Formats: sequence, structure tokens, C-alpha cells
Amino acid sequence: MTVKMNPVSLIIGTIIIIVFSWFYSVKAGRYHGIPRFFSFESIFILLLLNYRVWFRDPFTWHQVISWIFLFASIYPVIAGWLTLQQMGKAEGSFENTTVLVRSGIYKYIRHPLYCSLLLLGTGIMFKEPGILQIIFGIINAAAVYFTGKIEEKEMKSKFGHQYTNYMNVTKMFIPFLF
Repeated sequence: MTVKMNPVSLIIGTIIIIVFSWFYSVKAGRYHGIPRFFSFESIFILLLLNYRVWFRDPFTWHQVISWIFLFASIYPVIAGWLTLQQMGKAEGSFENTTVLVRSGIYKYIRHPLYCSLLLLGTGIMFKEPGILQIIFGIINAAAVYFTGKIEEKEMKSKFGHQYTNYMNVTKMFIPFLF
């Protein structure tokens, strides 16, 4: 199959992702926004590669797996966002919490929003899992991992031993596993 992607959509989307990454993270010295850019970008490219087959052959093995990942991506982002809004006491951007949140979904995983990106990217990749899609799925997974690692360094410097202790009792992305 020939891979078709609209270059104008790619350029406009990439510019939007760069602006978002700059203003919500990098400009404020939160450098986890750099690898997160690559996660957003790889998900966007996966979407551009696979939107034509989104509902094609809905009961094939890869479409079923895709929908499982896509639906699974909804809960962590909603639960994580709401918990951060209610408990994080953010100053300015929602990312700039002043309180270490350890309740709700954060009781089990440290990065529910990144977990959601991992699940979302994997779900989109499985819509039509070709070589190019698998490569961008791997880029997304690596970018999410490095985003989490960099953010953890930032949180250790912000919250000190409190965050280190939190890391010892929670998993990074997947409850009870990873």
C-alpha cells in the first residue's frame, strides 16, 4: 500500500505542536516538553497515516486491538487531568503543581497523562500496523518513556525526598507492572 500524507497538514500540525511544547513546558524550564513533543508529533503522524482506515474492516484482529488501546487511553487522561486540577494547586499552567498529588489514579501510577499518550499512540498504530506505523509507534513509546524520566528529575528537584518516596511505591505508567 502506498503511504499518503498531506504535507500541508503535517506542517501546520507540527507548528501547532511546537508552539504548544514551547509555551507550556520548555519556555518555563520544564524540559520534559522536548521529548513530549516527539510523542505528540509521532501520534499526529500516525493519525495522518491511518485516518483513512479508521473504520475499515472493524473486526480484523488489528482493529479490535486498536479499539482496545484507544478506549483504554481515555480513563488515564481524564482521571489524571481531573485529579491534577482538584489536588495539584497549580500556579499558572496545570503542569506547575505546588502539591505532590498522590491520590486517585496517582496512587497507582506517576504519569497517567503519559500513559494515555502511550495507549493512544499504540491504538492509532494498530489501525493499520505497517512498517512506518510501527516505527512511529516505537518513537512514541520511547518519547513517552524519556518524557517521564526527565519529568521525574524535575519533580525530584521540586519535591525532594517526598517524590523519591512516591516513586518507591508507584509504577511509572502501568499499575502494578511498569
